[in-house]
Parts: sequence; C-alpha cells; structure tokens
Amino acid sequence: MGPSDTSDDLDDLDDLDDEAASDDAPGEGGRSRSRSRELLLLTGICLFVLLLVNAFVARPFSVPSGSMENTLRPGDRLIVNKLSYAFGGHPRRGDLVVFDGTGSFLRKPLEPGGLGTSLRSFGREIGLAPAGDSVYVKRVVGIGGDRVTSAGPGHPITVNGVPVDESGELFPGDEPSNVAFDVVVPPGKLWVMGDHRSDSRDSRDHLGEPGGGFVPESKVIGRAAWVVYPVGHWADLDRPDAYAAAEGTGGHGEQG
Repeated sequence: MGPSDTSDDLDDLDDLDDEAASDDAPGEGGRSRSRSRELLLLTGICLFVLLLVNAFVARPFSVPSGSMENTLRPGDRLIVNKLSYAFGGHPRRGDLVVFDGTGSFLRKPLEPGGLGTSLRSFGREIGLAPAGDSVYVKRVVGIGGDRVTSAGPGHPITVNGVPVDESGELFPGDEPSNVAFDVVVPPGKLWVMGDHRSDSRDSRDHLGEPGGGFVPESKVIGRAAWVVYPVGHWADLDRPDAYAAAEGTGGHGEQG
C-alpha cells in the first residue's frame, strides 16, 4: 500500500466522521422545535397550577364599590382564601366574606344555557373571568342561631343581647344602623353588613324579601384575607376583636 492509498483512506475516514456528526447533532430547525415544545409544556404546567390554585386555594377579587370603606376601597385587589372554611369550618362574626348573592341579594337570573354560559361560569369559578355583579364582599355580623338587633340611630348593634363596639371598623361619621331591626339568623345562614353603613346595600335592605336578607353559607366563596393592590393599601384583613364580645353567648351560633 503506497502513501497515496493511505492518504485516501484517511480522507474517507474524515468524511465518515463528518457524516456521523451531522446525523447525531440536530439542526437549527430541530433545536427550535425542541425549545418551542419545552416552552409550551412549561406554559401548560404554569396554567394548570394557576387553575388549581384559583379553584381550590385562593382567588383574586376586585372591590366594586365603597360599601366597605374605609376597610376596603373601590378598586382594591383582594386575595380570597378559599380554604378558610374548608374541612368543616364556618364563617365567624367579624369575618370579611366574598359571596355570591344570587338567590339572597339578587333574584336568580334567567341566563340562557349553552356553552358560552358554562364557560363564563367556569371562568368566574377559577378567577379568570370577572366575578360579575352578583358577587359581594361584606362583614359577617351574625351567624346561624344569633339574634341580631338594632334600635336605630344612636344605638349599637347587639348580638345575642351583647352590644358590639364597631367604632374601629365603621366609616367615620356612620351610625351602626340608621334603621331598626330584630332578626334571628337561621342555621346555615349569615347576616352581613358593610362597614360604610350609610352607603351599603346589605342584609338590612332585603328584610322583606323571600330570603329575609340572609346569605347561605353555601354561597360563600371564601374569606377576604389580604389587600394586595394598590401597594400603599396592603393589609392583612384579620378579624376585629370587637366581635369576640359575642362569643360564648349560647344558642347554636357558635359554629367554629
């Protein structure tokens, strides 16, 4: 075998190595498709986790009106804790709750059926669509079994005969109630009121209606736990101490 034959053999080996390298390494198109698949997969996982969180753990909510001032202001963004009343828990006096007022504060709408309605309902449930005009945020004043009363202007709200000092929560200058009332909250229902009492349509405004102004616990979406926007109004919405005065007052209102 001569030198020229050896040189030709080496060239053939180099060609084979180049072809093998070309076969093993993906081209630019292959790498681009791989990155696109990875990005789509990551996006899908993030969306799935977001849906789970919104459906079962926490849900964003925008305050629609001034009925809860100064505790909450119009446009405040809340995080609603959907686990607060899970596993046998119940709303407690003083809690801020977000609830669907359909059937209590509002008559049941005659919505057309179909895919569009189902998708909107699903979107609201997972927090991807606006909550709509049927969703409210109010403070729980009475729970099942409580007797809640007011003698009108100049008098405090009483729960089971115990006056509740709401001065730390009410809008400055507001009366606890401008109207007198005396109700007993049915089991499984709530009596709710806004902190801006003079600008709140709440349980008092529905006394003469079929639901009596009471909100079923089953309609509660969750507890308003935190204000997260705007930054200057960040707050942890703890239950005020004032409502603890009515604890242990008997009846079957002590649910949790």
